[in-house]
Amino acid sequence: MDWIVVADGVSKIYKTGEINITALRNVDLKIWRGEYVAILGPSGSGKSTLLNIIGGLDRPTSGKIYVDGVDLGSLKEGRLARFRAEKVGFVFQFFNLIPTFTALENVMVPAEIVGLKAKDARRRAEKILLKVGLEGRFNHFPHQLSGGEQQRVAIARALVNNPPLLLCDEPTGNLDTKTGAEIIELLSEINTEYKATLIIVTHDQRIAKAADRIVNLVDGQILEE
Repeated sequence: MDWIVVADGVSKIYKTGEINITALRNVDLKIWRGEYVAILGPSGSGKSTLLNIIGGLDRPTSGKIYVDGVDLGSLKEGRLARFRAEKVGFVFQFFNLIPTFTALENVMVPAEIVGLKAKDARRRAEKILLKVGLEGRFNHFPHQLSGGEQQRVAIARALVNNPPLLLCDEPTGNLDTKTGAEIIELLSEINTEYKATLIIVTHDQRIAKAADRIVNLVDGQILEE
């Protein structure tokens, strides 16, 4: 087993006019390949900022972030976008599905981005949609799906390229209690079956209980695990 994520002295400062807002302060964090980690903390603690930096959606002001052995800071934007498409799956609170695409088409997008032919992308997307329990929903548009079904599409989209790292930002935050519990169970199954490293930013204590490890973030700093 080895580390899939290494954050070494990561800080992030946002400039708003003449005001500096420190989102992360010298964060050191290592996450094992295949681990299920929950990042907890109050609003404004830097959780989403840390997740975005791990996923290559944002860059640290100082410090280094390594994912799957790659120094993300060394990658130019084009290479970084390719790295994200191949190595990282993202699941967001508000699903972020393309409203004019069907469930199947939404899931096919990342596969086509990495160069898969349409028929192969379709085959892969159909397989993963079945895995997340959406048989009979392939040709439905997002507005025709429940919140839980939309989140399952989002999870399928995140998994379609079989990335080693799955990042989830409040995946149950827009769902009712029962549906949220189903999504938590599905994510646990994915962590076990696909051996995907799972990092979840959440306020949901049920996710924390299911995780292998809890990282507590307050005022941009890791307090304890």
